[in-house]
Amino acid sequence: MATPRMVTAAGSTWPERYTFSPALRVGNLLFISGTTAVADDGTLVAPGDIVGQTRYIYQKFAKLLAAAGAGFEHVVETTEYVTTTENYRGTAEVRRALFRPPYPTATGVIVKGLLREGALIEISAVAVLPATTAGGSSRRQAGRRDRRARPASGRAR
Repeated sequence: MATPRMVTAAGSTWPERYTFSPALRVGNLLFISGTTAVADDGTLVAPGDIVGQTRYIYQKFAKLLAAAGAGFEHVVETTEYVTTTENYRGTAEVRRALFRPPYPTATGVIVKGLLREGALIEISAVAVLPATTAGGSSRRQAGRRDRRARPASGRAR
């Protein structure tokens, strides 16, 4: 099994008091933790606005994805926890602006509340990283396999 590696957005620090990673890379997978619309200074962004909070969360995801050498095209799954369905349809417009068909799989769960007071939505995601960020291109890896299969003379067995 590949060794997990924490991923943080470029230029950011992650407090040691937290017992979770913002994102964890394992092999060619990137697992992004449940994220709310909280700025670096701890303030809630877009209070009372689920669409604004969704937009901000995905801005945070963009930084994590970039730090791992990926983009939104590599996201294969999202999970959304929402405390309200008021204006929830507007979050689909945010997703359409970021994702292209085939869209990532998605699960939505209505919850009574979230840990961050005032947060209306929390989103987590999984991405499959491109081959070049997961230890080299698949073409280069195939070349290595081909060389191992040949005897020293260079001829195939």
